[in-house]
Amino acid sequence: MKKLFKALLLPCALVLLMGADNQEARYQNLGGKIMCSCGCAQMLLKCNHVGCPDSPVQLAELRTAINTGMTDQQVLDSFAAKYGNTVLAAPRTHGFDLVAWIAPFAVLAAALLGTVLLVRHWSVGKKEVAQQASTPEMDAIHDRIRRETGSEGGY
Repeated sequence: MKKLFKALLLPCALVLLMGADNQEARYQNLGGKIMCSCGCAQMLLKCNHVGCPDSPVQLAELRTAINTGMTDQQVLDSFAAKYGNTVLAAPRTHGFDLVAWIAPFAVLAAALLGTVLLVRHWSVGKKEVAQQASTPEMDAIHDRIRRETGSEGGY
């Protein structure tokens, strides 16, 4: 009977240890996706704020949420609901939060396009001025200015 008990105890212990390892990996993973709410601007697991009033509470909440069987997304959603979206280390990639990922690139592209269009506008304007400057009327005006000011070719 003792041999049977020992034979059954070993697989049960292995299953429990594997589950604990999985929970620890989830704890480390989720702790790296959540910011400490004390204002130190560090990840929850890396908060080294001496006497931090928030990180021990949040760490306990994270451990409890994982032990109760919540999925990773449910844990992140519960933290965001309780502490606001700023507790998440990275914005979500769906819904309105997708704007946080797209907006910087869209602004950069719009600024680049605007710069190109502005430079083209300036270069077209210079060509028109150069064409206007080569008319006989403008040549006569330039000659008169040179005679009256005594300048030879420069402005």
